[in-house]
Amino acid sequence: MFDWRERFCHHTFPMDRIRNFSIIAHIDHGKSTLADRFLEATGALSARELRDQALDTMDLERERGITIKAQTARLRYVRPSGDEFILNLIDTPGHVDFSYEVSRSLAACEGALLVIDASQGVEAQTLANTYLALQNNLVLVPVINKIDLPQADPEQTLTQMENIIGLPRDEAIPVSAKKGLNIGEVLEAIVEKIPAPRGDPRAPLKALLFDSWFDSYRGVIVLLRLIDGVVRVGSQVELMSTEAVYEVEELGYLTPKPVKVSSLSAGEVGYMIAGIKKLSHARIGDTVTERNRRAASALPGFREAKPMVFCGLYPAGESSIEDLREALEKLRLNDSSFQYEPENSPALGLGFRAGFLGLLHREIIQERLEREFGLSLISTAPSVGFRVVLKGGQTLEIRNPSELPGPHELLKIEEPVIEAIILTPDRYLGALLKLIENRRGSQKKLEYIGSERVLLTYLLPLNEVVFDFYNQLKSLSQGYASMDYEFIGYREAPLVKLDILINREPVDALSLIVHRDKAYALGKSLVERLRRIIPRQQFEVSLQAALGKRVIARETIKAFRKDVIAKLYGGDYTRKMKLLEKQKAGKKRMRVIGRVEVPQEAFLALLQIR
Repeated sequence: MFDWRERFCHHTFPMDRIRNFSIIAHIDHGKSTLADRFLEATGALSARELRDQALDTMDLERERGITIKAQTARLRYVRPSGDEFILNLIDTPGHVDFSYEVSRSLAACEGALLVIDASQGVEAQTLANTYLALQNNLVLVPVINKIDLPQADPEQTLTQMENIIGLPRDEAIPVSAKKGLNIGEVLEAIVEKIPAPRGDPRAPLKALLFDSWFDSYRGVIVLLRLIDGVVRVGSQVELMSTEAVYEVEELGYLTPKPVKVSSLSAGEVGYMIAGIKKLSHARIGDTVTERNRRAASALPGFREAKPMVFCGLYPAGESSIEDLREALEKLRLNDSSFQYEPENSPALGLGFRAGFLGLLHREIIQERLEREFGLSLISTAPSVGFRVVLKGGQTLEIRNPSELPGPHELLKIEEPVIEAIILTPDRYLGALLKLIENRRGSQKKLEYIGSERVLLTYLLPLNEVVFDFYNQLKSLSQGYASMDYEFIGYREAPLVKLDILINREPVDALSLIVHRDKAYALGKSLVERLRRIIPRQQFEVSLQAALGKRVIARETIKAFRKDVIAKLYGGDYTRKMKLLEKQKAGKKRMRVIGRVEVPQEAFLALLQIR
């Protein structure tokens, strides 16, 4: 990732000439393209070095058009008057799964460019990111992008911006990031409207760690925004949440290429290498201070990244459990926000239970494991973490349905709940309300914004959202509805464990924790789908859905049958019966020792049953 050729710079900039800003937008509204134009306009990269989505370093980011890891770039901007400014662009991930990383990146800034697509208007994530920016007291500069598209409607977009977000339309700058229209105006607005950082270089060191990644040659590289004080090469620094102490080996900033410096001062953004060997020591949102002259208190807002969605990962085909363990260890060096622990499934053998920030995060991790490490994987259907209160008063966190205690031990089960913001054209309102009601949503707010757009705020169980909810939302609204959500806590619900039995043996990887009212319909739907997916065997296979000891649905996969009496001609009928009885006994014996292979599609079938 890094080009470590020698580049040194000892020049410190006055704080009033520094601007720290971020670009926030809904997915695919042109954030990365706008960042490319800034790099081009300020000469940060030469024409030969510049490529599309220059700050997106992974192939996966380029293919999907999303930013997964936040990047940063220090731009040297000279105004037409000749005044020189340093603009620190702190790029942020663009998906709800990474909203904590976004909030920490925003905490490192004084202002943000709010990019809105002129052809799509204000979306749910635009609104959610705006709230995040306002919580961090940032100055917002609205930018209306893609004005060159034939379907662009800047006037309608400006009206939505005024009605939904409350920003005056005359503050918005119309641009085309693709064609480079009005980029100079945006750079001027950054200098004019976004305030310079405030901080005291003479105070004890206090720096926000807003990103980190692992370099196989240098160890962990952390990105810092210095709030107060100065950090120098050779000084001893402490990471306040873990109290780990390290010596600073190298400092610098990214242009986006690394440039070494001997020190970084209050207001500046740069990278630090200090021989940190574990990414888990460099937690996003942590405060870095000097060991011998500690800051009085840590910066607010730090929290542990908490997994919300869980699934089992098992090796398939040529891949072994050792290959998978090694790949997970290496990948965790670059992304400490996912967790994993070994588990043993009677149906699938040895594997790992992994926890992710959300569904997209899970998809990306699985795709990276398969691409970067050449693994073939079986992943079980995603589930969420539940909180269980036992009759003795003890509280347990349940990440896997197989961990759920028996009904006689349970006092109550609590499920995670999210607050979802959904923006949709009003012509799809009826279908979406029906979908949300079916998923046990409770309405908080429904309001019209503009003549044809509706803003819905709903409380939804996360367990209902992980199963195909987003796809159905897009399908019912023909792609026009957008959604963002925030985890708000746990609430009690009448939940039960639904087991799937194949030949009377429970398959733990197919178990689900579901709402009692939905258990029968789900069980019936799932065994019907499994009957179509699991291939026929030489023996009859029974598929059952059960709540505890009670079977609530059953399907049978008929056995292949060979016509054993075809060779007979004439004679007594007892000859036929003898052959049929012999075949029946063979099938019975085969059923006892036979093992039903459950294909990957069976686990994916869980995703389409709601």
